[in-house]
Amino acid sequence: MQDLATKFANLTIQSDFIFKKVMSRKRICKHLLEELLQIEIADINYIEAEKTLEPEYTSRGIRLDIIVADDKNTHYNLEMQVKNNKNPDTDTYVLPKRSRYYQALLDIDLLQKGQPYDLLPPTFIIFICVFDFFEQDNYVYTFKKCCLENRELELQDEATTMILNTKGTHGDISKDIQSFYDYVNNHIVTTDFTKQIDDEISYLKLDTKVRREFMLMEARLLDERREGIAEGKEIGLAEGEAKEKLATAKRMLARGCYSLEDIAELTSLPFEQVEALQAEQ
Repeated sequence: MQDLATKFANLTIQSDFIFKKVMSRKRICKHLLEELLQIEIADINYIEAEKTLEPEYTSRGIRLDIIVADDKNTHYNLEMQVKNNKNPDTDTYVLPKRSRYYQALLDIDLLQKGQPYDLLPPTFIIFICVFDFFEQDNYVYTFKKCCLENRELELQDEATTMILNTKGTHGDISKDIQSFYDYVNNHIVTTDFTKQIDDEISYLKLDTKVRREFMLMEARLLDERREGIAEGKEIGLAEGEAKEKLATAKRMLARGCYSLEDIAELTSLPFEQVEALQAEQ
């Protein structure tokens, strides 16, 4: 518990938990969107913070940090990305396909069954990355669908993906966005906007309910990880036992002094599997 209390005290805006709490403050989230997109927003409504979208039990669920809609029904999903993760099986970075998956599930959730497609509202999937995914030094990378044969021809699906690079050095961003980047990177307060964020985090850390919520969440995650490790060990032991049985059966077959029935009985392997092993040899 002491370790969790220390961890809570050291949390920054880069933490998913703190990021969600801070962006749940309307004035902060609204101003960030206005400064980033250089637009005026009359008001925003929270659809659901850290919403889990699971359209079918066979689908992969995702947790969206912040989803808000403005007064023009444009929907925004804000995500903090600290690690540039790779799939160890394919050795490919997951962020591009992750953005595609987020967009798809967000659209499914926004369009009710039986509604026409043209009622889908404009959407922005916004990843705030503390790394430069594309290594071009841009502050912001904005993506829309365009025609490969004519780059000026855009598919007007009103879906936008923005990859923010807090380590960037090129492009035009507002003073408050630059200060936000500095705050994310180095916890430096340079404007009234980042002071508001810093003050909010200080208030959150003094709130015993927020601290209790974090500690319970971390305890649940720890239990899930332990269960996963235990399950993995059980699977590993079972796989090792199965391999040993096969190896024993092969040795017995090689000696040629055991019947197939005896081998199946002694190794607890199905008779059909022992037959298959014999055929292989």
